[in-house]
Amino acid sequence: MNKLKLSLSPHIHGGDSVRKNMFGVCIALIPALICSFIYFGLGAIAVTSVSVASCVFFEWAINKYMLKNPKSTVTDGSAILTGLLLAFNMPSNLPLWIVVIGALFAIGVVKMTFGGLGCNLFNPALAARAFLLISFPVQMTDWPVIGQDFTTIDGVSGATPLAIMKTAIKTKNADILSDLPDAWNLLIGNTSKSLFNDGPIGGGCLGEVCALAILIGLVYMLVKKIISWHIPVTILLSVFVFTGALHLIDPMYADPVSHILSGGLMLGAVFMATDYVTSPMTKKGQIIYGIAIGLLTVVIRTWGAYPEGMSFAILIMNAFTPLINNYCKPKRFGEVVK
Repeated sequence: MNKLKLSLSPHIHGGDSVRKNMFGVCIALIPALICSFIYFGLGAIAVTSVSVASCVFFEWAINKYMLKNPKSTVTDGSAILTGLLLAFNMPSNLPLWIVVIGALFAIGVVKMTFGGLGCNLFNPALAARAFLLISFPVQMTDWPVIGQDFTTIDGVSGATPLAIMKTAIKTKNADILSDLPDAWNLLIGNTSKSLFNDGPIGGGCLGEVCALAILIGLVYMLVKKIISWHIPVTILLSVFVFTGALHLIDPMYADPVSHILSGGLMLGAVFMATDYVTSPMTKKGQIIYGIAIGLLTVVIRTWGAYPEGMSFAILIMNAFTPLINNYCKPKRFGEVVK
């Protein structure tokens, strides 16, 4: 009896697929999405819905009418994930026509121009955020206060915790840091409950208000093995070390816990920097990548023109990913090449 069966590889399928991983990340975003709806109300729902719908539409339209691709990639979940992440990088009171422009740039310019999923050099959502920040700086930096249900651009806005940190550095006045919310309120995103002196504190972008929700998403992705710990943990540790050193040198620099829990650091470390396409392949390369992102983020936050530096740090390191992959190659199997 012949028990030998010949077949083409792969002989064993691991069960992973693009669709499974994309929707896995979408599931991990649910806690942060719910928190954004709770804190920002209808404004968050409107921005998220328009962002996701626009990204899906533009990917379908470009595939069908420009690339003439008979096999649509809309169902793989990547456009939905891009729409969610793009919305997470916007304020809840952003005019919806700007959201549509951002979706067009993310899908049409950053993703489909380079050949679609797997070919883009930069993270589409982050590149679109940088484009919108440069094109519409006023609208993109008008931060609504937590608990204000805004569906238009009218309402109460205020400086974010990162802006308070930046002011302390510019004025060289450590007393300004007393306006920052405490660590617990930063963790749960409840910045409106802090004791501020100079007006209300803005909540920031949709996805960056609740660090606890992002940590829940991180645990889910680690358990499901959607991502590994190397990039997010390395980024958070490097930011903690660099900001801690600055805080010890001069108290006008905020403490490392406030830095980690403020702005888009958590969102970027967990969901943006870990993008399969734009991050290094090897564990060694991912650690180098994470340390560089952490250092660049601290440098931009401390001495740059913008209070936030996470987005620009990730985009810069996206450009260096091919170089990192070139020098951090996996070990070859078989005969050692001298």
